[in-house]
Amino acid sequence: MKQVNLRLPDDLHEQARAAADADDRSLNSWLIAAVRRAVTPDKTPNRPEGDSATPAPFPGNGQGARP
Repeated sequence: MKQVNLRLPDDLHEQARAAADADDRSLNSWLIAAVRRAVTPDKTPNRPEGDSATPAPFPGNGQGARP
């Protein structure tokens, strides 16, 4: 497993932390899931060939399972 030093603006960190808490995940686990969704073409509707008006679902809203 590789490690990445990620610098986030304070407001984005707070939003990500809140989303992770709402999904009962660690921030690290939540970020891994978000990156995984972003790099999986057939599961990411926000790609040029997809519907950009429909955001990708985040776990915790009944549409995703914990990895």
